[in-house]
Amino acid sequence: MNKSFDDADILNWLDKKNETELDELDFGVVRMTHDNIVVAYNTAESKISGLDKSNTIGKNFFMQIAPCTNNFMVAEKYKENQVDETLPYIFTHIVQPTKVIIRLLKNQSKYQYLLVQLA
Repeated sequence: MNKSFDDADILNWLDKKNETELDELDFGVVRMTHDNIVVAYNTAESKISGLDKSNTIGKNFFMQIAPCTNNFMVAEKYKENQVDETLPYIFTHIVQPTKVIIRLLKNQSKYQYLLVQLA
C-alpha cells in the first residue's frame, strides 16, 4: 500500500479503508469514534503497543487502552474540531518506554485517528 505516515490527505484516505487494508500499513493506526471508542487497531500498532488488537475494540482509547496518552498533549487535542499534529512521544503503559512519533488526526469525518511510528 502506497501511503505514508506524513501524507497530507491521509485522514480522508484512511476513512475509506477496511481493517484488512489498515493491517497492510507499516505504521500504527488507531481508528476511534469522536467519543474515543476504538473501532480499528491495526497490526503495526499492536506490535508497537504490545496489545492484542482483539482487546482494544470497543474500549475508550485514552482511559482503557493508552492512559499514558490521557493528557493535554494528546487526548485534549481531540476536543478541537480539526486536528493534524505530529509530535514525538514516549509510550509507557504496557511496553517498556518506547519512543514514537504520533500523528493526531481529526476533522468532520466519522472517525478520528492516532497514527504511530517508531522514532
